[in-house]
Amino acid sequence: MEYVEPVVGIANCLGTPVCKYLQYHRKLNDYVRNFKRIRDDLNCKMEDIKLQLKAELLSPLGKIPKQGVENWLKAVKEMIREAQVVENKVSNGRYLCRACNGKLVDEKTQEMKEFLNNAPNASEGLAMDGPSAGLPLPTSELVGEEAVRNEIWACLMQEEVSKIGVWGMGGVGKTTIIKHIHNDLLKEQRFERVIWVTISKEFNVMKVQDDIADALKLKEGWPSGDKLRRAAILSEMLKNAGKHVLILDDMWDKVALEEVGIPEPSGSNGCKLVLTTRSEHVCKYMGCKVIKVKPLSKEEALILFLNKVGPNIVQSPTIMPTLKLVVNECAGLPLTIVVVAGTMKGEDNPRIWKNALKELKERIGKVEGVEAEVIERLKFSFDHLKDEKVKYCFLHCALYPEDFGIEKDELIECWIEEGFIGDMTTRQEMKDKGHVILKKLEVNCLLENVSSERVKMHDAVRDMALSITRMNPRYMIQAGLQLEELPEKVQWSPDIEKVSLMYNSISEVSIDVLPTKCQLLTTLLLGNNPIKKISISFFTNMPCLSVLNLSYTKIKSLPNSISELKNLTTLLLCGCFELRDLPCLLMLQELKKLDLSRTKIEEVPEGMDMLIKLRYLGLQVFSLKEIPAGLLPKLVHLQHLSFEVDNEKTSLKAEEMEPLKKLECFTGRFEDINEFNKFISSLQQSKKNLIKYSLHVGLSYKKNFMKYILPISLYRRDKRLTIAGVQNWEGDLIMHPIEIQELNILKCDYLRNLVDDNSSFKNAIDLRVCRILGCEGIECVVSLSSFASSSAHPCQCLEMLYLQDLPKLSALIMKDEGIGSATTSTLVPSATFSHLKEITIYSCSSMKTLLPHWLLPNLQNLERILVRSSSQLVEILGAETSEVEENGSDALIKFHLPKLRKLELWVLPNLKSICSKSGVMVCDSLQLINITICDRLKRIPPFVPLVGNGQPFAYAPPSLTITSRKEWWESLEWDDHPNFKNVLQPLWKEDRGFWRYR
Repeated sequence: MEYVEPVVGIANCLGTPVCKYLQYHRKLNDYVRNFKRIRDDLNCKMEDIKLQLKAELLSPLGKIPKQGVENWLKAVKEMIREAQVVENKVSNGRYLCRACNGKLVDEKTQEMKEFLNNAPNASEGLAMDGPSAGLPLPTSELVGEEAVRNEIWACLMQEEVSKIGVWGMGGVGKTTIIKHIHNDLLKEQRFERVIWVTISKEFNVMKVQDDIADALKLKEGWPSGDKLRRAAILSEMLKNAGKHVLILDDMWDKVALEEVGIPEPSGSNGCKLVLTTRSEHVCKYMGCKVIKVKPLSKEEALILFLNKVGPNIVQSPTIMPTLKLVVNECAGLPLTIVVVAGTMKGEDNPRIWKNALKELKERIGKVEGVEAEVIERLKFSFDHLKDEKVKYCFLHCALYPEDFGIEKDELIECWIEEGFIGDMTTRQEMKDKGHVILKKLEVNCLLENVSSERVKMHDAVRDMALSITRMNPRYMIQAGLQLEELPEKVQWSPDIEKVSLMYNSISEVSIDVLPTKCQLLTTLLLGNNPIKKISISFFTNMPCLSVLNLSYTKIKSLPNSISELKNLTTLLLCGCFELRDLPCLLMLQELKKLDLSRTKIEEVPEGMDMLIKLRYLGLQVFSLKEIPAGLLPKLVHLQHLSFEVDNEKTSLKAEEMEPLKKLECFTGRFEDINEFNKFISSLQQSKKNLIKYSLHVGLSYKKNFMKYILPISLYRRDKRLTIAGVQNWEGDLIMHPIEIQELNILKCDYLRNLVDDNSSFKNAIDLRVCRILGCEGIECVVSLSSFASSSAHPCQCLEMLYLQDLPKLSALIMKDEGIGSATTSTLVPSATFSHLKEITIYSCSSMKTLLPHWLLPNLQNLERILVRSSSQLVEILGAETSEVEENGSDALIKFHLPKLRKLELWVLPNLKSICSKSGVMVCDSLQLINITICDRLKRIPPFVPLVGNGQPFAYAPPSLTITSRKEWWESLEWDDHPNFKNVLQPLWKEDRGFWRYR
């Protein structure tokens, strides 16, 4: 095997022209010297940019790195790593002939030169201003908290009050009130920045420093381990922040501000500190103005309960007396009111209400202490979850750290792994069931919906869940406590079944702390720890272990004892970036889920072909050398399969995929159209459609088309197809799933358009996102001929269209010669582009008019237009001569784009008009016009209101801001309508952010 790579290298060299081959051979030393010089230049450039970026981020406050700068630094770091690999190969004599070494060195030198040429322009600045104050927080409706809210607000407005402590028992509504205050501060704009940090029970200086640094957008140059240095940086930045409010939510104990790096707020600097806590003592110790949040009054509590329990209950006279008594048992705590109301929602049986009242009274009567009473009220809702598996799903959420935002998809996957969701025909059915359970827990207010992707547990609800697990020796939950070692042996009960130690600082896993046997242990969660070493025999004597999560640890290899886990169903190693070796997996016959994504393995683990029960296999591994022939056909139960699409060594064969009849989610790459067609054809023959996929055909864009990585990484959809570097396929039928939602086409030069009479894409009626990049032959997106022969409406659902580096592109829709604009508009179905929200045109040098007037009726949902570096573009919105003649030369042509919010025009040297001279814009939603380096553009078009005729030359959309260079604004011509300048002048702001126009 050690000679295989040199032989392959020689074979690759044989295709080199003879003269070049001899040159590589004779001048190898010159090539190596040039290679090292360019590498050193690139390294120096990277360090220079990092130093300047660090300086820009430290002052002034609130700067964030420009996206292009971050991407360049990340890519250069990888490039220098690759260069080191090349140097090692050459110095070690990996290839047997000098010419092969010369070619390898020369190719890498050219790649590094391209990076040097595309380095960020430091003179234009490497950082930009972040969001000025902060982002609003999601929150729930406030009931009956106006008095305390007004008291807090009044203190914030008083110069003499610098620190405010808001205290009250768990569940009384402190955080909800302060979230509303936070959002109101953002609206009022009385402070330059509002910073929110959640402290949680296990206070950790480093975590609080990280959270504040994140809020300040401090990334580059932020030290990782030195508390004192970090505190000094934070202190300096906060001092330079101007007037700001720092909110520390959920403090359990006193905090030394100077240790964190928080300057003492005072009337002289205008800064404020607000903290919430369950302890009045903490407020007094911190020197705060103390404000107590009291429970709701009976009337307020009843209003909140009725808001949550549902209208049919409110209207029931037989239930109402009992309902009021139930509300009284909630003790005026908003959290318990909401949770109990969620439990009773829709329940219209008076007997059940009476039983609920009896239960609540009994629960509260058997405990002492306010916190214990809160927990018992919350347990009432837990106990009323009728399905035992739903209860297990809820308790599983407590395995995550306090105040942790849990990804919904990840949580449902965990429930599937644990067996809480029974086996169903498809994985999608299990996920759907998971979403039903999730919704039930949200409706019962046992989980909070943070966003469309995440949920979290209220800290008091988590306390309740932990109280349940503590009564049961089967659980050990110590997640997110900054532990540096495994818990001591005494804590490992012989009956223990589920252990969560995720998100700690454990670096070594030793067998010394374990009891002799962990006979009943089924779940061990060690993810997100810096674990480097696991004892050889650690997994011995864990016969029942079913779920093992070691994701995002620093292990380089796994001990052989893992092979003894014969009942293991789930092994998660995703994000173990140092992991290179795995033991034989032959004995893990029960394994259903294996995730090796983002590891450094080079070969598929031995014995994987025998894991015939596998349903989920994650192999998005860039370092993987090959997919062994015959592996996939044996894994016939696979429902989820993912490979790294940028790894050109792991292209797939259709015949290998054909036996996978149960596949639902798939990420992978096919080397050519033929293999791709075969795969899709086999899907269609089996009447099986993928539910989620990211399919790639052709070359890796990460290796071959790096400049396109950023645009195609945005707006990702569940059903995604990328075709890259495929040539001569114009006449081939490209079969694809009809429901494709995202399409990326890169460097396919023979393609003339996306949709025409012969294109299979004309039936892609669910397409939402389309990018066409670097295709030299593209002349239009849609050809009119496609409408005549198809009942489908191409691009009818398209929301985002991104077109870059298309030198022949002249129009979005190409019409035949001799067809007038009126005829054209009748030929184009109204559905085409009717959902389009965003158009980006970048470096399309043949386009002269972006959007003709006849196309605008189709674009009534368009929200953003961005045009950049398109040298021949003359106008954005164009009216043809026939339209002007039809309306009369003095008549106004109205360009209706009612939802347009942003119009951004960058580096367009020939742009003369935004819309034709006789045109006016009807765009009441317009919020931004940004003009940069469009020197021939001398006028801004007039506007008319959406409703009524108005005065077109003395009107501007109500929310409009215009940004540009000062010189351009001063060069504008106002001769036709001088009063228009008076209307627009207050809306103009100077734009100095030139970095993004390169």
